[in-house]
Amino acid sequence: MAASTKLPAFDPADPLGIDDLLDPEDLAVRDTVRGWAADRVLPHVADWYEKGELPGIRELARELGSIGALGMSLDGYGCAGASAVQYGLACLELEAADSGIRSLVSVQGSLAMYAVHRFGSEEQKQTWLPRMAAGEVIGCFGLTEPDHGSDPAHMRTRAKRDAGGDWVLDGRKMWITNGSVAGVAVVWAQTEEGIRGFVVPTDSPGFSAPEIKHKWSLRASVTSELVMDGVRLPADAVLPEVTGLRGPLSCLSHARYGIVWGSMGAARSSFEAAVEYAKSREQFGRPIGGFQLTQAKLADMAVELHKGILLAHHLGRRMDAGRLRPEQVSFGKLNNVREAIDICRTARTILGANGISLEYPVMRHATNLESVLTYEGTVEMHQLVLGKALTGLDAFR
Repeated sequence: MAASTKLPAFDPADPLGIDDLLDPEDLAVRDTVRGWAADRVLPHVADWYEKGELPGIRELARELGSIGALGMSLDGYGCAGASAVQYGLACLELEAADSGIRSLVSVQGSLAMYAVHRFGSEEQKQTWLPRMAAGEVIGCFGLTEPDHGSDPAHMRTRAKRDAGGDWVLDGRKMWITNGSVAGVAVVWAQTEEGIRGFVVPTDSPGFSAPEIKHKWSLRASVTSELVMDGVRLPADAVLPEVTGLRGPLSCLSHARYGIVWGSMGAARSSFEAAVEYAKSREQFGRPIGGFQLTQAKLADMAVELHKGILLAHHLGRRMDAGRLRPEQVSFGKLNNVREAIDICRTARTILGANGISLEYPVMRHATNLESVLTYEGTVEMHQLVLGKALTGLDAFR
């Protein structure tokens, strides 16, 4: 007879035992980022959100650099060289605090730094990446325009060579995270050679970044317009290793991977708030967590939350193995953001009227996720990416 094996205790915080898939280095990264967020973000973020500001963003960026969170999955140039799974865990913990903080890190590392690291010259890498990894310089990524979001191939921003070999950049970009606090912008523009990326110091004459106000989502995040009015750049400002949409789209795929994880952080925070509330809030003489309908909601939320984390983990291992396809990233972003929003909305019903209060994180996460749902690829775009992959038929046109 086989010896009996004592089963581990059921952990409500990790009902599937997903932590068993993580090694000590993974857990150390997760705990470091979780601790930083608990200390530096959670005590203040409701007030930041209510006021629609992110004070001290430059100090926060330096702190994030000091814990290795900026460009953390990149190698060399002061970057941490962490695994894709470790980067994902960091995104989850940052977004459990607030989507705006995760967006700061994603745009810095997965868009601006990634573009320079993958497509830049050695001089561009040496000039910018160490300072960006340390948080000394904040970066932004200019692709979306006022009239062209999901259709970047028809962007209107133009870069032209003049007689001396310099580039002259004209155009506008919209909904740019970090824009008004950035020291460098990676801007994509039409040229005679096709779409090219440019490394643009934001103190260049003709460059401005007015901040966008009156947002009801991502309020604890800096969002700006970029305006280029005859910005003159040297010949070597162009990213030399890529031409065409492959450049910006590969950057977006890397950033979307972080969203697959991050959205589950917002969902986890809302779910945990709902569980605690259900155990303490009494109606009809007992906690509402003891009623069948509330338990059904909590069970369904837990199932979708931990399925989403498992999906993120699977995609992370594929990325670490060099086997992650863009269609699989679309799969993850489409599923996890939609499920995260549903979890937040269900949590709101458990909290009742208190669910709309900033005393709890639920409504803040829900409104933030409305932006996450559409940026870096709308639901419809990811559906069409998967539809094309499944049928072999292109429905984009």
